[in-house]
Amino acid sequence: MSIRFKVILPYLLLTLIVAVTGAYVVTRLVSSSLGERLSNQLLEAGRVVSDTMTRQEIDHLESAQLIAYTRGVGEALSAGNADQASVLAKPAMAGLRVESLMLFDAQGLESIHFIREFNGMVTDVTTPGRPSTLSIVGDLLAENNPESLPRRTLALDTIDRRYYYFTAIPVVFEDQVVGAVVVGTSLNVIMPLLKSTSLADVILYDESGQAIATTLGQQGMDDLFKQTVSIEDELYRSVVNGNGIVPGRDLGFDDRSYRVAYGQLKMAEDRLAVFAVILSSEYVAESGSLSRRNYAFLYGAAMVAVILIGYFVARLIINPLLKLVRTSRAIAGGDLTMRTEIKSRDEIGVLANTFDEMTEHLQQRTLELEKTNKILEQMDRTKVRFIQVAAHELRTPLTLVQGYSQMVEIKSKDNKDLIRYTTGILEGTARMVDIIDNMLDVSRIDTNQLQLKPAEVHMDEVIEKVEKTFQPAFEERKLTFSTEGLVHLPLIQGDKDLLYKLFYHIIVNAIKYTPDGGHILVSGSLLGETGKELQIQIAVRDNGIGIDPQNQKLVFEKFYQTGEVLLHSSGKTKFMGGGPGLGLAIARGIVTAHRGSIWLESPGFNEMTNPGTTVFVQLPVNGHPRESI
Repeated sequence: MSIRFKVILPYLLLTLIVAVTGAYVVTRLVSSSLGERLSNQLLEAGRVVSDTMTRQEIDHLESAQLIAYTRGVGEALSAGNADQASVLAKPAMAGLRVESLMLFDAQGLESIHFIREFNGMVTDVTTPGRPSTLSIVGDLLAENNPESLPRRTLALDTIDRRYYYFTAIPVVFEDQVVGAVVVGTSLNVIMPLLKSTSLADVILYDESGQAIATTLGQQGMDDLFKQTVSIEDELYRSVVNGNGIVPGRDLGFDDRSYRVAYGQLKMAEDRLAVFAVILSSEYVAESGSLSRRNYAFLYGAAMVAVILIGYFVARLIINPLLKLVRTSRAIAGGDLTMRTEIKSRDEIGVLANTFDEMTEHLQQRTLELEKTNKILEQMDRTKVRFIQVAAHELRTPLTLVQGYSQMVEIKSKDNKDLIRYTTGILEGTARMVDIIDNMLDVSRIDTNQLQLKPAEVHMDEVIEKVEKTFQPAFEERKLTFSTEGLVHLPLIQGDKDLLYKLFYHIIVNAIKYTPDGGHILVSGSLLGETGKELQIQIAVRDNGIGIDPQNQKLVFEKFYQTGEVLLHSSGKTKFMGGGPGLGLAIARGIVTAHRGSIWLESPGFNEMTNPGTTVFVQLPVNGHPRESI
């Protein structure tokens, strides 16, 4: 018999028995009366409504904080620049789960008002300079406290005439409240959510006890329906003054009867509304009575059946599976000669035979891979040797070219054309020498021959030297280069020349991938935790084109280049300049030699928005670098 029948048939029988028994218990034993079941269900539905609104509030706060803390929004509101605030806030709203977004300045005047339509499109309905009609905005701005708690309300949006649940928080710039951000979700969205989570119909009431939204069938919100479900002042006050869910009354619609319970909808100290949860009186079947002995006997018999069937099924399935487990563990431990030796015609037997065949193929492939790996190791050693030989052999003719070019340049002072030609030759040979030096550095790293000369190093002096090297490039490309925190860093033990090369390669990469007019910032900070080694961290930030996440580790590999190499420009410091793809590989080797770490972070690649890239380098203060790597 197939294993599926061995498992399915007995448990199918058992499931039918348990299902019939469970239905019998639910309909006959659980509820002692219709009223008790309805009351319990209404109380639970009321708690679920409150919990759902709490989760909605959390979503609102996250969305509002994302807008409020978006870089530049506070500054735009402070300067009264509504257009700039709109440019910053609208892209952020595209990824938010809110239907309404408003920004108000410090005087409570509207700067931004976006509404998400039913088709998902965001519409700008801003009325510049319109005073806020929301009391929570006025309260926040009047309090004028950057630490103000969020405010909430249910209110009618005068633009699209829909009720919304709004949450407002202050927008702070330079420790001053410069405005407020308000996010909202319409009751058209919230009400179906409340119904689906509470498994009951829901009604929301304003402060006058008037119904403003409901999920009751297709009743609509005409005057007759409002009068039917609205509540009187005495009941409203008892709900507001009560603590928890207040049992209400029975209502009737379309020849059906309903049981209603009321509660307060509060967030922190803000009372938003009064709500009602409604269940049909027919929601629970009429309860009956049966002795507890029958209940215990039925489920006792079911438990005995489960134990007996489980025992026999286990014997049929578990024993071969244990053999499979033992074999797989042995194979995982490296013993590829192990086999299951299971002989059966069911699915487990097929699985075991397939597993044995797979192990046999794996054993053969492993032997082939070991041979291939040895060949690749030999090829890698040959490649490194070739790089060393090629670099040394190229250096000699390049030295001759440089020497003769310099002699021609000296003897051609009055010939502008010859001077231009020799200058081009010298620049080209200098570039070639730089590439050859990089190749030699890579070969030293690969062959563990990178020699360190430890000494006390001031990191600000190293970065200053790199800055002077690239000063002509900064001026030509109109790039702003700045530093912060470097002069406060302690001395570290390291090789000054290699550390110069490290930041030379990092900063030249930042120059190449930052558009003209951009900026590069090098910042330093001291890291230290109790019981851990003291380290410094240098961060090189640019506002360039960025790097895709899938490439952020690959760029540290030798000869790896992002983008289309043939489209790169030829200049070393030109935008998107070319190169052999060795700079960051050398940088990683130098950092490793100093027992440090290097990585980069970037939101992604985009030549239009320029998200930028930050390269982080951490070095031990008294690292006692290794002699070689």
